[in-house]
Amino acid sequence: MEENVIKVTVIDREDKEHIIDAPTDMNLNMMEICKASELPVEGTCGGMALCASCHCYVLTDHELPEASDDEEDMLDQAFFVEVNSRLGCQIKLHNGLNGLKIKLAPVD
Repeated sequence: MEENVIKVTVIDREDKEHIIDAPTDMNLNMMEICKASELPVEGTCGGMALCASCHCYVLTDHELPEASDDEEDMLDQAFFVEVNSRLGCQIKLHNGLNGLKIKLAPVD
């Protein structure tokens, strides 16, 4: 595997797995990688944690930063929230996330 490229798995809303090579040297987040891979993620607010259109479930036990107050506020307003819910725009990609697996949350 290339340096500064990790593999992440995204399960779409039809339960299809997509294994994606994600660069870690471009300051991207999971929402951006999903959009770049043409997965059905809106990212309406552009990654500012102002909507929940990139709501996902983290399925692996990778250590992620605590959710910010803004992210928590958005998740409080989202549908189908679970204990492993996060906003994809708030998951910044780095080498420590190799093997991360998420599932896109239902939209409504």
